Amino acid sequence: METTAQDPTAPGGPGIVGYRTARPEDGEAIAALDGSFTTDSVFEVTATQEGFRIRETPVRPPLHKVFPDDADGVADDDGDTGGPGPSRTVVAVHGDELCGFVTASFEPWNARLAVRDIEVAPAWRGKGVGRALMSHAVNFAKEVGAVHVWLEVSSVNAPAVRAYLRMGFAFCGLDTSLYEGTESAGERALFMARPVP
Repeated sequence: METTAQDPTAPGGPGIVGYRTARPEDGEAIAALDGSFTTDSVFEVTATQEGFRIRETPVRPPLHKVFPDDADGVADDDGDTGGPGPSRTVVAVHGDELCGFVTASFEPWNARLAVRDIEVAPAWRGKGVGRALMSHAVNFAKEVGAVHVWLEVSSVNAPAVRAYLRMGFAFCGLDTSLYEGTESAGERALFMARPVP
């Protein structure tokens, strides 16, 4: 799989962003990618007797979030990361620069494609790279017979939540304790899903 897209707004002028399956030698660049973000709003989760309410709330001063290192690796040559079904990592590259990546794995028992991680380098955000990476994940979902694509996102990552909503995802659940005992304690895990067309 090798696809490219013209990007006239690419840093440094016109350029082509290519998308391909990750190789073992991409591991270091993937691990070094800056996935941090700054936001002036978060999604607040409030428990009620009827369930939960999620609403976007402004934060002052803006919140800057740096995610802790992740122990997950890049899929091997067979696309296997040790999960129950096939996995795939797709990278976005501009020349020798890694612009972003998405890692997804298929869960056969419920025909779900889980997006395990998706990150875009700060200089490439807002240029369609994230949307293109998610499109590759959806295409992988079609290949393996998934009926929906699912992901988990922190309640403080409002920029990502808004992007997922624009990509057709909807809230489908949450976990108020998933991050307890981690550096992200106090945040809530929001689950989002979209059907595979």
